[in-house]
Amino acid sequence: MSTAGRPDATPAPRDIATRLHDAEFVRLVAAATGDALASLGLFAAALDGAGTPYQASVAAVPDDAARATEADLTVALGRPLSGADIELGLASPTSRLAYDATAELTSPDPMVALAGLVADGEVPSGSVLEDAQAAGIGRRPGIAVPTTDMADGLAHSTLLHGPFSGDVEAADELVAGATSTDEPTADDHRRIASLVALAIAGDERTSARGVEAVERSLRPYIGTPFETVGGYADVLDAVARTRPGLGVALAVGAADRDAVLAAWRDHGARAHSAINEATTGRYDGLFVVRCGGDAPVGTVARLVSSFRSPEPVVLVVGDGQAAVESIDETDAGRVIGDAAAAVGGDGGGTTARGRARFDDEDAAFVLAFREAQ
Repeated sequence: MSTAGRPDATPAPRDIATRLHDAEFVRLVAAATGDALASLGLFAAALDGAGTPYQASVAAVPDDAARATEADLTVALGRPLSGADIELGLASPTSRLAYDATAELTSPDPMVALAGLVADGEVPSGSVLEDAQAAGIGRRPGIAVPTTDMADGLAHSTLLHGPFSGDVEAADELVAGATSTDEPTADDHRRIASLVALAIAGDERTSARGVEAVERSLRPYIGTPFETVGGYADVLDAVARTRPGLGVALAVGAADRDAVLAAWRDHGARAHSAINEATTGRYDGLFVVRCGGDAPVGTVARLVSSFRSPEPVVLVVGDGQAAVESIDETDAGRVIGDAAAAVGGDGGGTTARGRARFDDEDAAFVLAFREAQ
């Protein structure tokens, strides 16, 4: 995708705040990720508080998100965007930058920023965590899910991938007998967490990283509209990727909870089904996953990278779409963009992840990707 007009560097939080304060109309364009959507929510709240008009949208890479409304300040969140005045989150979590910038203007909600960090796979720290703790956002034992029904939460969560994922009956069987009352106690939550961790660690398909990745969902922060901060993060990511209009509504506090949870369940079920049915190939430094066209390839890439892949770079392809997730020094956005261009497609992203569309055979794209690395 085009990089013409791209800002040279991310401005300091105070500089971003100054430009927001001085703008008469702001355009916010978020990537289709939970981290970027949380950032959109932080900026929208700050602009609402200042009485500054804005337009907000979610646009997945490689969509160019052509300007629909004239604005004197365009902010791209978690993605490159041709013509943007500010690009945030191309090499670090967007929500942390958004929180620091909006803190120069108002008192942003640390819960939203915390959810953004969790959605990005980050361990919460710094001012976001300190402010969240000061606001009374604590932790409890157990697993991060967005519902009170643990089987429902575990089956559809995309913070985890294990033998129970995508299967409510298997998840229900896993946690059966772990609760002593209708309202789970702290000990019940601990037992459930142990059962989940053991199930994932005991799955022969789980990678060494997968055993560690489980820990990010343990002892969740609580105090959100979706039971836990991790559950909120999971919901944000799901609607950002599959229902962008609903995602914007959720970010600004105007979404229907039932509709959001329905989108989250559908997204989780499709992601886990795609992983279980995919075929894979391993190369030096690269793990390739081939799946059907209905697969949410970005989520599949993230989950496979965390729980299945023995290699640092995961490439997911299926019916003319692809996603990459990288935990090494590979510039994922550049590589997938180069690969897409080589087969007449379009792609791009950040240093850690990227997306592409193409009309060629999947095998041709995989070869182009390997050559671009």
